[in-house]
Amino acid sequence: MRQEFHKLAQLYKNALLNDVLPFWEQHSIDWEQGGYFTCLDREGNVYDTDKFIWLQNRQVWTFSMLYNQLEKRENWLQIATNGANFLSQHGRDADGNWYFSLTREGQPLVQPYNIFSDCFAAMAFSQYALACGEDWARDVAMQAYNNVLRRKDNPKGKYTKTYPGTRPMKSLAVPMILANLTLEMAWLLPNETLEQVLDMTVQEVMNDFLDKKQGLMYENIAPDGSHIDCFEGRVINPGHGIEAMWFIMDIARRRNDTQTINQAVDVVINILNFAWDSEYGGLYYFMDAKGYPPQQLEWDQKLWWVHLETLVALAMGYRLTGRDICWEWYQKVHDYAWSHFADSQHGEWFGYLNRRGEVLLNLKGGKWKGCFHVPRALYLCWQQFEALGAQ
Repeated sequence: MRQEFHKLAQLYKNALLNDVLPFWEQHSIDWEQGGYFTCLDREGNVYDTDKFIWLQNRQVWTFSMLYNQLEKRENWLQIATNGANFLSQHGRDADGNWYFSLTREGQPLVQPYNIFSDCFAAMAFSQYALACGEDWARDVAMQAYNNVLRRKDNPKGKYTKTYPGTRPMKSLAVPMILANLTLEMAWLLPNETLEQVLDMTVQEVMNDFLDKKQGLMYENIAPDGSHIDCFEGRVINPGHGIEAMWFIMDIARRRNDTQTINQAVDVVINILNFAWDSEYGGLYYFMDAKGYPPQQLEWDQKLWWVHLETLVALAMGYRLTGRDICWEWYQKVHDYAWSHFADSQHGEWFGYLNRRGEVLLNLKGGKWKGCFHVPRALYLCWQQFEALGAQ
């Protein structure tokens, strides 16, 4: 087995350093205006120059994190700085809320309707502050994080489309991202705040959103944690549920909480059993908890991030528990992901496949796919397998 782990660690390391990062370094940096191009076709040609705040911040995070955790490469810091400077100048409105998108030059295009712009800003500037040592970057991170805490119970604020009071709901996306974000911010937060927010998010994810009977993670629930029988109330987002579970494992590992780690692994396995396409392989994008037709027309597509987050969760679950079921599922998902998403010809990974596993969109980046899920997952899987090989 040790040989197998070394081989896998090498595969992930090589893919990250010699394939995926060079693709973004070569094609995505806008040295003229600042920030990054994310709309890249299969070969890396830019097909749209708008800048989406999620993806800009995520790319700052990626290069800062690698600089901090892997190697102090000067060009990685330069790339992160190119994005951080652009974002600090253009990313926020007068009240400090982060826009959704900008023109290439940095003019606001879409209002700050989305709390996740602030989440990824906090993540990005926390890592960037660690990399560059500048107080202003630390201030930007803390301001964005406090925005998230302030807005978490009403994430869209005045931009929400729902009518108030009729069918209140809360979404898994908020506590799960807050769990991961808070760990990211650990070095900046007082210990009391850190533990308090981690307790709150773990409690909410594992008690409110987890349906104990089905063992599945629901995407939307009533404020009291009960289910609502409607499209939104029945939606299962397998990728979100699985990604949330490795966030939870990460927190539980810090606390030596083996019970929560095993509970999270159970949920990952339940979701895989529920959402794996037994005919064509791969994980569905959306499902209905009761088996009704989902409202999302793209429900049966196979997406890059869903499979990458699953590889992280299974590798981490196996390292922390040694459970055979994690290893069996890991091999199955690995075979599917590497044979369908990785582009051996032009580098990086495809993002969107149809149900049969054929490439649906011939792109490497767009409005939602940037330099984040692929490099993060490659880095984390490399680290898991290196640790397994050393055990």
